[in-house]
Amino acid sequence: MQPPDRRPRRLRRTPALRRAFAETTVPASALVLPVFVAADLDEPVPVASLPGVFQHSVASAVRLAEDCVAAGVGGVILFGLPAVKDPVGSSGWDPAGPVPRALEAMRAAVGEELVLWADVCQCEYTDHGHCGPLDATGQVDNDAAVEGYVRDALAYAAAGADLVAPSGMMDGQVAAIRRGLDADGAAHVGVVAYAAKYASAFYGPFRDAAGSSMVSGDRAGHQLDPANAREAARELDLDAAEGADALMVKPALAYLDVVAEARRRHALPVAAYHVSGEYAMVRAAADRGWLDGEAALSESVLSIRRAGADLVLTYAALELARGATR
Repeated sequence: MQPPDRRPRRLRRTPALRRAFAETTVPASALVLPVFVAADLDEPVPVASLPGVFQHSVASAVRLAEDCVAAGVGGVILFGLPAVKDPVGSSGWDPAGPVPRALEAMRAAVGEELVLWADVCQCEYTDHGHCGPLDATGQVDNDAAVEGYVRDALAYAAAGADLVAPSGMMDGQVAAIRRGLDADGAAHVGVVAYAAKYASAFYGPFRDAAGSSMVSGDRAGHQLDPANAREAARELDLDAAEGADALMVKPALAYLDVVAEARRRHALPVAAYHVSGEYAMVRAAADRGWLDGEAALSESVLSIRRAGADLVLTYAALELARGATR
């Protein structure tokens, strides 16, 4: 047998060689941890469908933020579970609500050592579970929802958020929030647009964690059709033109082509959300001994980075960051 002329295995022979020639890495600073903060909790409550994830009190959320700083995690993104819900989601902009209170407490505890994000949507705050007030046909009223998002963003900016992240997929939401922040003296607060957010089957555990299940209907009327990639490109372009500081694709793993296209089209930072279903599948398989959970989660997030994401929102952020610093 003629020996091969090329031996690529030379650079894969040892762990040190593999580390030296790795094309993609996952630094802890690129990870963002989703955090659920409830108005009426004194202690953390585990989320059954998201092993290792909890609904937090403000105090326990602050402790989690301190853990993130110690591990080098880049940021946290807050979701609120209010004490009271109504048809328009007014608890979302209540300065005494769970997210503003948590933002203020986290900022006091960790200063500028952690980037504080706040998700902007009404699904956790409406009594019907949709992303804003409903019109007479039962569809979300786009412009009324956007007015609520602006009020949310202003409340979160006043409480200390570095970034607000509108996730409702309403037309014009980024431009309206940018104008609102600028007019209110919060020009320093960035907007991370959930620019390509799909009507995905992978959100189920999140809705348990956030208490955002819908009484009826679905979100297919405003979130992207999973069949469409060119439409996602248009949404990315629109949000960039409206003044987004960064663009997000959600979910991540099932839409790596969209992540890669976002990276190709835009010089803005690109984030991708490794969503609850993508995380929970690995956890469920690991619990049954079918997968090495830590390795599978690490590989999943690595693939999202390889596709072009600068930042990855993932429920595994803290454990992956701790592993990276060991």
